[in-house]
Amino acid sequence: MPATSFKATIHPSTASIPAAVWNSLVPSTEGVTDNPFLDHAFFLSLEESRCATGRTGWQPQHILLSNSADQPLGLMPLFLKSHSMGEYVFDHGWANALERAGGSYYPKLQCSVPFTPATAPKLLVPSADPEVKAALLAAAQQLAIQREASSVHATFVPESEADEAQSGGWLKRMDTQFHWHNQGFGSFEEFLETLSSRKRKTIRRERRDALADGLSVRWLSGSDLQEHHWDAFYEFYEDTGARKWGRPYLNREFFSRLNETMADRIVLMLAYDGPIPIAGAINFVGKDRIFGRNWGCTRDVPFLHFELCYYQAIDYAIAHKLAVVEAGAQGEHKLARGYEPSTTYSVHWIAHPGLREAVADFLQHERASVEHSQEILDQFTPFRKGERTGH
Repeated sequence: MPATSFKATIHPSTASIPAAVWNSLVPSTEGVTDNPFLDHAFFLSLEESRCATGRTGWQPQHILLSNSADQPLGLMPLFLKSHSMGEYVFDHGWANALERAGGSYYPKLQCSVPFTPATAPKLLVPSADPEVKAALLAAAQQLAIQREASSVHATFVPESEADEAQSGGWLKRMDTQFHWHNQGFGSFEEFLETLSSRKRKTIRRERRDALADGLSVRWLSGSDLQEHHWDAFYEFYEDTGARKWGRPYLNREFFSRLNETMADRIVLMLAYDGPIPIAGAINFVGKDRIFGRNWGCTRDVPFLHFELCYYQAIDYAIAHKLAVVEAGAQGEHKLARGYEPSTTYSVHWIAHPGLREAVADFLQHERASVEHSQEILDQFTPFRKGERTGH
């Protein structure tokens, strides 16, 4: 199909793209999107709750690519941004460099799931046609020129997608997260047997101490999730968000909207002191993995963060035969708890030749540093010799 037969339409909201069209372009199994963060309902909740809008610096500019017969071929979720918050891939230094040189880094175009550091395809092309993917990337570049944006960034993309963009002249960046991998464990204790004796003892003690005062944990999903659960969780989330970012990225309405449309994809883990919830962690469930996202508490209990965010997620993955737990961005402390280094990727198109050259040089050195760091981290995994997952 010649490139001239493609038509790119820029949509200023998720609502302007029918859910059936959007979700038909997202990888899915038996009509259910494989990754919950790519679902039309997730983006719609972010935008209609006013968390991701022009007023918050996230103006939707989603690219829908069609053929000459107006049949949808591909989708690229995209936002025109006036800042670099809520992305988890840091480019503040690039922005400062361009500003010092007399240029303007903002606005920029950001291809991502807002506030969500989870790897997922961003060039949503069911046919996997490389020409359609290239056309999406070219459309994003053209849009950047039209909007006088300095750059286009696609973050937390699969390695294959990063390589495709790199072959088109984009710059590839690497970073590290920590993921837990299920080897077909029948229980948490079976997983612990793959660890060194010292690490097993440490984790058992942490789990015991976290719930030592008679605390209990409940998993809530689907119709079990009620508004009073979200009231409690939002109080926890607000406390953590205020300490991390000054103000939380997500508002209370967002969680209610999610509950209306995606409750079956959510597992809310709440810690109770008797009937009173004192801490919580929200997780999203995909085809083969569970994604830990936000957590908070109203009482400081030693190791409760590890219990709710890491150990309970492992318990859930084992119980539901999920292959991976992705526990969010950063956090080398996850290493001692059975989570292993995993490479994440982003790609970047920069219009300014001087900045592009400087960033390319920076990324070359950064990539070597990331690879070296991962080699060191691999030496400190808690597994017994020969028990690594080998993923």
